[in-house]
Amino acid sequence: MQDINVGLIGFGTVGSGLATVLHDQAERLQRKTGLNLRLVRVADLRTTRLPDFLSGTELGQDAGAIINDPEIQIVVELIGGIEPARTFILQAIEQGKHVVTANKALISQHGAEIFRAAAAKGVEVGFEASVGGGIPVIKALKEGLVANRIDALMGILNGTANYILTRMSEEGIPFDAVLAEAQAKGYAEADPTYDIEGIDTAHKLAILMSMAYGANVPFEAISVEGISHITPLDIHFAREFGYRIKLLAVSINHGDHVEARVHPTLVPEHHMLASINGAFNGVWFTGDEVGDVMLYGYGAGKLPTGSAVAADVVDIARNIHHRCVGRVPALSYLPQHLGEVRITPLEAIRCPYYFRFTTRDVPGVLSAISGILGENGISIESVVQKKRHEDNAVPIVMLTYEADEAAVTNALAAIDELSTTVAPTVKLRILSDGRA
Repeated sequence: MQDINVGLIGFGTVGSGLATVLHDQAERLQRKTGLNLRLVRVADLRTTRLPDFLSGTELGQDAGAIINDPEIQIVVELIGGIEPARTFILQAIEQGKHVVTANKALISQHGAEIFRAAAAKGVEVGFEASVGGGIPVIKALKEGLVANRIDALMGILNGTANYILTRMSEEGIPFDAVLAEAQAKGYAEADPTYDIEGIDTAHKLAILMSMAYGANVPFEAISVEGISHITPLDIHFAREFGYRIKLLAVSINHGDHVEARVHPTLVPEHHMLASINGAFNGVWFTGDEVGDVMLYGYGAGKLPTGSAVAADVVDIARNIHHRCVGRVPALSYLPQHLGEVRITPLEAIRCPYYFRFTTRDVPGVLSAISGILGENGISIESVVQKKRHEDNAVPIVMLTYEADEAAVTNALAAIDELSTTVAPTVKLRILSDGRA
């Protein structure tokens, strides 16, 4: 039985999960591959002792010892961040080693450089765990949907944000209180900015779009809005109208341009994405041949993500054994056919909207708001006006038919200038008929 030697840089949550999966599933993997996957070296700055089941694995702090070990064929990078992870990966590729990573920030920002280097050296880069944790999203897009033009992709791609919105929806708890609870339970980082402001989701969307459209989609091209401004009041009104609020990654393919955005979205209760709760993730693809496909599962966690990393290790090990490295291109498209893609300007998108106005309770307010919306070509579908608060302010909630983002921006700026408006208008986009 052929040995495939693996070196691991980073023995945190995911690194220890990979080690556990490779150990616990060793016999099954041998039966499936005919190979012996050996974790021979681990490098980590903080780990002083490995679990007993890794008694044959060498532990050190020097990643270079793994990168320069001629016996190691696959290097797994699980330290996260941009540097030194980028340097380690490029050094490993230069040494002719295959690489596996779960580093979505790195792949979304430096993937093109890494993939070019790997192609030049004839090695592979696996990054299944960079999107969706334990969900096989990358493999589905790269291989399962290979015969499809991707017309749309949408997803709930951050478990922390989804957990917070779920708790707010179920318990009516304010954002700050749920965030503190999530941090206490370990669901949210001490600095949760990347999760709650949509940055982590945008990293993942950039990767999926690059694969879907065969083009390098830079993270910076994605419009990003987080969830920190969402209130229980908006969640309550959304439910009255039959919606759930989710932090959604959205890309719609218009042929000559594609949308690229992350923002909180009203999702109809009957849509499958509305049922993705807690720390779970869900990804929705629409292919021109297959139609709609949704994948659902744990978006993070030691063993689910470790399972995804192990899947990449197994794929590469099989290719090494059969001497067919490079059989499936990293981004599904052959490097010479990767092109450019034009991103739809945010102001050019068109969708239905949710507005919550906060106004003084005086005659003519609703007429003034409706007039401004009408002047900007925005048609109202539904209106709800609630009782006044103690401060004489009253919330007015409207759902619109599809409208242009630029027109909405102009209309809300004018409405917020009215003397009767006492707080900035809350604007949320709506998912309608499979589109947001």
